[in-house]
Amino acid sequence: MSRTCDVTGAGPGFGNNVPWSKHKTRRRWDVNLQTKRYYLPSEGRQVRLHLSAKGIKIVDRDGIEAVVHRIRNQGRKV
Repeated sequence: MSRTCDVTGAGPGFGNNVPWSKHKTRRRWDVNLQTKRYYLPSEGRQVRLHLSAKGIKIVDRDGIEAVVHRIRNQGRKV
């Protein structure tokens, strides 16, 4: 599973660890991903989404029906 949010598309960020000695090594900042299940009343089933913290807030604001409709319009399977 790639570490990306299903709603926002947020993925990991990349950069360097820089200690006092300035010897740089590569690192990554992962997204705060949560696996959430939502009930779709129109289809009578549950869907499982991998969401970032911001993605959960978007689902709370817009509703799960609108978010699933938006994901399907982008050509992704839910």
